[in-house]
Amino acid sequence: MRPPIERRTPRTFGLGRFAWPGRSSRTGPLLDGPDGGPHDRPTGLRTLILAAGVGAGHNQAGNAVEHALAQLPEVDQVLNIDILETTNEAFQKLYDDGYFALVDEAPWVVGWGYDSQDSPFKLAPLVQWWDQLNTTAVVRRIRDYDPDVVICTHYLPARLVSLMLARRQLRASLSVVTTDYDFQGLWLTSPFNHFFVARDEAYEHMANLGVPRDRIRVSGIPVRHGLADHVDAAAVRKRFGLHPRLPIVLISAGASGGSYTLNIVRQVRRSDQRFQAVVVCGRNQQLRGQIAEIVKNDPERFRVLGYTTEMADLMRISTLFVGKPGGLSSSECMAAGLPMAIINPIPGQEVRNADFLVEEGAAVRCNYATTVGYKIDSLLADHGRLRAMAANARRIGRPDAGHAVATDSLASPVQPLWIGREAKKSMLLAGEEGIPAADLPDERMLRSLTDPVTGASLALVTQAQLRPLGVTDWSTSVRVSRKALRALVWQPDNLDLVVTCRWLLGAERSRIFGLS
Repeated sequence: MRPPIERRTPRTFGLGRFAWPGRSSRTGPLLDGPDGGPHDRPTGLRTLILAAGVGAGHNQAGNAVEHALAQLPEVDQVLNIDILETTNEAFQKLYDDGYFALVDEAPWVVGWGYDSQDSPFKLAPLVQWWDQLNTTAVVRRIRDYDPDVVICTHYLPARLVSLMLARRQLRASLSVVTTDYDFQGLWLTSPFNHFFVARDEAYEHMANLGVPRDRIRVSGIPVRHGLADHVDAAAVRKRFGLHPRLPIVLISAGASGGSYTLNIVRQVRRSDQRFQAVVVCGRNQQLRGQIAEIVKNDPERFRVLGYTTEMADLMRISTLFVGKPGGLSSSECMAAGLPMAIINPIPGQEVRNADFLVEEGAAVRCNYATTVGYKIDSLLADHGRLRAMAANARRIGRPDAGHAVATDSLASPVQPLWIGREAKKSMLLAGEEGIPAADLPDERMLRSLTDPVTGASLALVTQAQLRPLGVTDWSTSVRVSRKALRALVWQPDNLDLVVTCRWLLGAERSRIFGLS
């Protein structure tokens, strides 16, 4: 966990737009400080980024958003936390080491787990309870920091913050930022303000599940700054001892160093094409030594590196990237206009990333471990195809995704979106059956309660739930009052509607909502 970035001179910024009914605005305190008095508030925004270090991608996305937030004048503080660093060792190992052990030993289990949770709101209550039990330290840290804006690049902290908002333990807007090209059900929580996805099809999928369109943003996956900027290629080539004109194949073993890289290097050594290869082994020193031994008789053709902070420069001078299609690796390649040869994708999210990249013409997938060298050889021999793939990569790349997430998160609607229990069941049904929410049976049909002035969505319920309030299929508005809710509270079938409406009302006695 890094200390927060703070401005030397606070800037004045209107904070009232982050309040909602029943909450104090940012010009007045809500939570008590340690001494029982109000917190002293800065005049600008206090922002919090939460990730979970399962692999490097979630933290890298958080770092990209942190960089973007630090450039915005209305932001006074930025704190970036890897929540796994605040938990006990057993929980860390379960989330991080346990995941990669499954990837190595039983990847089909990872794919099965991913697919089984593809629909939203399917997570077992016991898993949610286990997560809450092991993350009490970070919850205290969040409350002490008392942020205005929370941006999560992993679904675990998103669920925790959402629960804090539901319990009114926090006065903040919540943005959820996905780090793969496809939407996956574990990421959707309630309440939240904005949901950022990587591509248009993911946006349409979420909208067809019933998520209001005004809450979804197509931002791309946040990547490190400068990947689309001009680079002095001659200087970079000279720095790494590379030929000034030969094509460069960038072979990546990932941050942890995947052993599959040995097979790639052995096959690439037999290529007849003229090129140079840079092999990045990450933090796996054993792998670096093994590869160095393999290529010791071909020093002019290969450069073998360990972990490097210069991947952005290497990507911008390379001709072809060879490696796994992790969400961040793929997005960085696309931002740099770098075609990919995809190796050994993890079942689930990486297979879907690969499908998208191949569909868009920015990558090829090596399905046979024995023909990786052949695939790379074929691409290097076809300069026209490589140029077309590079153009496609630039077309779908979103180098400014971090800035888009940062700026849109600060422009949040006044009130988070609440999704009622029955609405969650409808969305789960739509996901499980593979049908748009608009085609659900009448009793499961979704309706949005909206702000009658701005039209912003505020809550999702079912049409059947609204009938006790006098709402018909053709109603365009509804008045909700505490008096009407008191008449419904003792009827079990109406309890979910009562909870939803009370949360929306806050301290107000009644309110008119639009319907859509």
